[in-house]
Amino acid sequence: MAAQAAPGDDYDTPWKDALTRYFPEFMAFYFPLAHAEIDWQQPHVFLDQELAQVVQDAELGKRLVDRLVQVTTLASGEQWVYIHVEVQGQHDAAFPERLFTYNYRLYDRYRRPIASLAVLADDRESWKPTHYGYQLFGCEVGIHFPTVKILDYAGQIEVLLEDPNPFALVTSAHLFTRRTRGDPEQRYAAKWQLAKLLYERHWDKQRIIDLFGVIDWLMRLPNELEQRLLQEVYTLERNVTMPYVTSAERFGIEKGRQQGLQQGLQQGEVALLQRQLSRRFGPLPDAVRARLTGASIDQLETWAIRVLDAASLDEVFDQRA
Repeated sequence: MAAQAAPGDDYDTPWKDALTRYFPEFMAFYFPLAHAEIDWQQPHVFLDQELAQVVQDAELGKRLVDRLVQVTTLASGEQWVYIHVEVQGQHDAAFPERLFTYNYRLYDRYRRPIASLAVLADDRESWKPTHYGYQLFGCEVGIHFPTVKILDYAGQIEVLLEDPNPFALVTSAHLFTRRTRGDPEQRYAAKWQLAKLLYERHWDKQRIIDLFGVIDWLMRLPNELEQRLLQEVYTLERNVTMPYVTSAERFGIEKGRQQGLQQGLQQGEVALLQRQLSRRFGPLPDAVRARLTGASIDQLETWAIRVLDAASLDEVFDQRA
């Protein structure tokens, strides 16, 4: 039987998650000159509300991934700098003007220097905007901004796979996703390669979970191949004794059904039913919680239906109902 086509690729949340979790590494990998000017001993702060307000005021339509980050520079001490980072997922002729508009509106609102940095994740090789501006009657207005093009790394896969910076793997995942579009088997092989690399780096558990979460989200596979990959990851885990959760959580229910365990589904049913009962009848006695924990999935589903009409806890659990 032919494998299903992979689900639609998602470039939004994976980039946002990776950028947020590993912002210093993001800057070091894509913008090393800017990274060298920042005092990383001081905390950096994501200014989501400030950016959202500016975007709303600008009325510039749907945006993809952008972050506004407050950092401290080495040269300026306590002076704050707002760095606006945009990961552009597809070609957009209006993008340079939009970056210009964000920049001057942020400056107008906060009166702080604004560094606008662009990472372009689109498929158009010739598109690499670095400036926007206009001239009129001797007056010149505009912006020049550093731009990184993901496709520029396409010929450096082997180098990326050896680079210890986590964004080298994220970049590899993006390129593999593009290269294997429409070919689930090749994507499976590439995703498995990246999974093994995560464990071979001997990174801590949280970093492995975080980064594979990004790779997993970028490189979506049909369910059949995801389950095959999950089995491979479980085998790998037993060898390195480090748990992995992303695809395990996604397919834990299916795996549980196949093995006759169904633990993941049962726990979810218990948690849901506890919330329903507590909302209808108040705090639950320990005996009720114990009864729910020990019940089968079929029994839990029966009780969940009774919650809709029952006037008391006793009616929910009444065997005669």
